[in-house]
Amino acid sequence: MSLPNASLVACSGGGSGSAAGATAAERPRTQGATLGAVRARGAVKCGITQGAGFATPDDAGRWRGFDVDFCRALAVALFNDPNKVQLVPYTQQQRFSGLQSGEVDLLVNGSSITSSRALERNFHFGPIYFYDGQGFLMPKAGRVQHAADLNGATVCVQQGTTTELNLTDFARRNRITFRPVVMEDLRGAVGALAGGRCDVISQDGAGLATTRTMLRNPNDYVILPDRISKEPIAPVLRFGDDQWLEIVNWVFRAPIAAEELGVDKENVARAAQSTDPSIRRFLGVESGITDGFGLDPKWTYNVISAIGNYADIFERNLGPKTALGMDRGLNRLWTNGGLMYSPPFR
Repeated sequence: MSLPNASLVACSGGGSGSAAGATAAERPRTQGATLGAVRARGAVKCGITQGAGFATPDDAGRWRGFDVDFCRALAVALFNDPNKVQLVPYTQQQRFSGLQSGEVDLLVNGSSITSSRALERNFHFGPIYFYDGQGFLMPKAGRVQHAADLNGATVCVQQGTTTELNLTDFARRNRITFRPVVMEDLRGAVGALAGGRCDVISQDGAGLATTRTMLRNPNDYVILPDRISKEPIAPVLRFGDDQWLEIVNWVFRAPIAAEELGVDKENVARAAQSTDPSIRRFLGVESGITDGFGLDPKWTYNVISAIGNYADIFERNLGPKTALGMDRGLNRLWTNGGLMYSPPFR
């Protein structure tokens, strides 16, 4: 949005010698505590939660998945090396204490933005990188079509999540009752469902797709179509380091912006030769736009070259050709009927 020239003059302060009048290159840059620790360590410490498609070690012990790719994107932006990341697995119950204690630099593990987490627990949230909602997984033999038909059901939920509260709200709205069974981890919930100790599992929709792959006969189970909550998923950071927050913000936005511009892992080298000013600015071909906090001016180019755009990341880990077989749904670009949208890189 443009401002009137008079406003620009009024805000300019004491001329070219002041910080306000200085160029980007002339302004002093201080290194925040988190960035300083990351650079001294030589790696980003990223808290994850194991789950198929999101964070799973392969046969060689290398972590792969949707969340992992975003952690690696941050490592590329800072070090131009996707391996400069230390991935720390947490249960849902452990994750926030691990972040608060400083064990990790951020969480990228399916945490939903809520007011209580931001205002009471003093966490910052980065950009939403996955839109989700709480649902239900149950045996097909139950012949239930909708969640409102689950009156009296025993429902397994994971400890340390907002799932039980959402469940209570849904039951009150629909004048039905649930018998919640709180499980410490996902494997316990899967065992309880398979063993008949609970009728359904309730968690975020993406989590249900992961959970279904853990059952002995996944095709014997169905995910009901209902979504009973909004679960906007974002990286989580500690309060008190605005510089670190902004770095995370723009790194997480970069794959989305790349998809909007039609730039992907396969064509990024050709795109760098484009005459389109938006593409040139985004890829750092025209200097000064993506350069900040001492990052490589072409960090966006490096991220897309190494990790890919949002579509690359989604299809590789979660899409129809994977075991999860997920449709993008709300995670389509805003131009394709979804909610994914990046502020401009300019």
